[in-house]
Amino acid sequence: MVKDTSPTETARALMRSRDRAVLCTALAHGGAPYGSLVAVAADEDGAPLLYLSDLAEHSKNIARDGRAALVFTMPENEADPLDQPRVTVLGQILRDEDESRLWRYVARHPAAEQYRAFRDFHLYRMAVERAHLVAGFGVIRWLDAASVLGPDKS
Repeated sequence: MVKDTSPTETARALMRSRDRAVLCTALAHGGAPYGSLVAVAADEDGAPLLYLSDLAEHSKNIARDGRAALVFTMPENEADPLDQPRVTVLGQILRDEDESRLWRYVARHPAAEQYRAFRDFHLYRMAVERAHLVAGFGVIRWLDAASVLGPDKS
């Protein structure tokens, strides 16, 4: 990640470049937070795509309450991981039946092709509402969906 980029560019780059994130959903019992590692791809506009099994705890949570957060971080090969950019993306996780989006996901995660044979796997797309970026000392911003979504600018 280039240090000279704007907060918006940093958030967009993180969301598009990372192939995994921590998905945070709410448990049914008291609404406690539940976090799990998921594989993620970006739709053409940068919205996160997920391919999840109905059997997973996070999928059960989403079925009850679609509000969720995805946390994208840099690889943990740096001496101080808290000095690296990270973005938390907030929104609604919704089932998506668009075949082209599923193929986009599989292109990013070829191993997911084998799950297409299972009836319990479904594509989901996050309807992003806003994002919270921490990109270093003093670079902390709330960003609206329009800032972090849109056609790839690279």
